[in-house]
Amino acid sequence: MEQATDTRSRSTFSSLRNRDFRYLWAGTCFLSGGHWLQQLTVGWACYEMTRSSILLGAINGLRFVPFLIFSPLAGVAADRSDRRRMMITTQWFVLATALGMALVAHLEWLEVWHLFAFTLATGTVWSFSEPVRQALIPDIVPRAELMNAVALNSAAFNFTKIIGPSVGGGLIAFFALYGNFSVQLAGNFYVQSATYLFVLWVIYRMRVPERVLEASRTSVLSNLREGIRYVWSDPVVFAVMATAMVPRLFAMPYQALLPVFQKDVLQVGPDGLGLMMAAPGLGAMVAMLCVAHFANRVDRPGLLMIAGLVFQGAFLILFSLMRTLRLSLLTLGIVGGFQVMFMSVSNMVLHMTVPDRLRGRVMSIYMLDRGITPAGAMLAGISAHFIGAPHTVLAMGVLVLVLAAVVVAFMPSLRKVRA
Repeated sequence: MEQATDTRSRSTFSSLRNRDFRYLWAGTCFLSGGHWLQQLTVGWACYEMTRSSILLGAINGLRFVPFLIFSPLAGVAADRSDRRRMMITTQWFVLATALGMALVAHLEWLEVWHLFAFTLATGTVWSFSEPVRQALIPDIVPRAELMNAVALNSAAFNFTKIIGPSVGGGLIAFFALYGNFSVQLAGNFYVQSATYLFVLWVIYRMRVPERVLEASRTSVLSNLREGIRYVWSDPVVFAVMATAMVPRLFAMPYQALLPVFQKDVLQVGPDGLGLMMAAPGLGAMVAMLCVAHFANRVDRPGLLMIAGLVFQGAFLILFSLMRTLRLSLLTLGIVGGFQVMFMSVSNMVLHMTVPDRLRGRVMSIYMLDRGITPAGAMLAGISAHFIGAPHTVLAMGVLVLVLAAVVVAFMPSLRKVRA
């Protein structure tokens, strides 16, 4: 009997045996799907209304700004309050805003500022809901299944990243059969609202064990200081936080340059760009399933993090040298796989290291790196203007390798961390 139990615990989907995690995982799928549908719809609407690439870039960057402003406070709230109730509150808000946008579009009242206000509002909600959702996983999953659960949660996000934009584009084309621009836009927002309604339903179905809310015994400012002190003083947590900044600034911005590679380097059509944008997502899905399968057998996750960083840099360099679509797709898929492996294992290390009473605050500080993503994309764009996209990506890959060497040399605690 013990042997059979051990075999099951090592299966790719072992944590989904837990009823409440199944609900959380399903909610992640639909919430993330709605998010990608929203991102495509808002970007399409903005460009249709303005024909301005500057405004398009601004609205895409705006969604990350709330993480820099509100994320630490969201972590404090996650440690001071009932996490399930907080998820319900944020989900009702995001549902109301999506329905509001659907009505504004349907009644043909839509103006560009509505899109910016909606993006800022939903970005703010995401900055609160994401730390809570991450912090909730250890509350409903046994520690033996924690790494598998974190990997599957990341897989859900990346799966919807592949299909969400495709579904969104298909819905725009479908609603075009029944009306004008307003009907197309409203239809997408109504579908998005339906996905958020399903997320609410599964949250209400979840049963989350009660926690002792130690953080509520002191002030919010004290809570915030305690979280920052913990991150600064714990060598493993600090190493993960610092290392996580590397791909956000110097690896992930390659995605902003893919249209340049499509048109000027590989000289392929829009269908080639679609394949190039999908390749990292497919690589990420394969990587996440592998991580989920082997999660409970990983003895030195810190080394796996470093390996993910090294291979990101190496294959970015290879991608910068490719001049055929087929080889470019192959290298992009591998980059996407190692990128997501790095992020998922980073998440696992934090969940294994951080005590529950501080988990919300630490995860929210960890998510501050999302706020620097637009800065990385801007730097990549400026560099590509002066030295070209291939040389920019080559330099990015080299920087990732150099910084990985710095991590190995000066952060030994990360190499030594054990599951």
